[in-house]
Amino acid sequence: MELRLIHFYPDLMGLYGSYANVSVLKRSLEGLGNTVTVETVLPGQEADLEGADFLYMGAGTERSQLAALADFTRYGDAVRALAENGTAMLFAGTAMELLGKTITDASGKEHPGIALADFTSVQGTRRIVGDVYGKTDICPQAVVGFMNKCAVISGVTAPLLTGLELGFGNEAERGSEGFHWKNVFASELTGPILVKNPRLLDAVVSAIYQHRNTPLPQERPADPWAEAGYAITEEQLRLRCQGNQK
Repeated sequence: MELRLIHFYPDLMGLYGSYANVSVLKRSLEGLGNTVTVETVLPGQEADLEGADFLYMGAGTERSQLAALADFTRYGDAVRALAENGTAMLFAGTAMELLGKTITDASGKEHPGIALADFTSVQGTRRIVGDVYGKTDICPQAVVGFMNKCAVISGVTAPLLTGLELGFGNEAERGSEGFHWKNVFASELTGPILVKNPRLLDAVVSAIYQHRNTPLPQERPADPWAEAGYAITEEQLRLRCQGNQK
């Protein structure tokens, strides 16, 4: 297949190696025999989202996030339509907040999001920083990552992570985290999340194939380095969780 990946604002929203989510997805899809094109979208640039196979935006500072939001709102109708139609997309780090109804910044000013989901984000002066270890209904393996945010996200009815054993969720310590609806994946976890979690990467690949009504090849190339990296991180965070419970 010929696949199109759309990467929004790689400069504005590129903290914590966010670009690597697209890189690892492209490599995985090419390993399955596909021809993959990555199209970047910059502020003020016109982009045709029709027929895209995957949309992505990564993490940025709160200032960069609002700059991205100011441009991204013009794509709101198109993104919502693609999401409803089952197009795969990932919004990682602070990009997740753009999907909600509103973002209230630390000064108290409210900014409309694209309202793909009903949640709201309220940013404060306290930063929430630390490792995350949690569970998801998407796969039996734990999800690992790192978080650096200042927003409390309220009103998520369909989280990506159903609960955390370590870290701060959308609005509470060890609460649920992220957002998942149809083939929309969103999480404040950075690191980047698809590199650190091979099973989440598999889920995104599967979503792309599902939307194309194409069965996944039975033979799928493995990435031993990614698997080994995940195994080490998962073990260390799991041990920390067990230590916290004593």
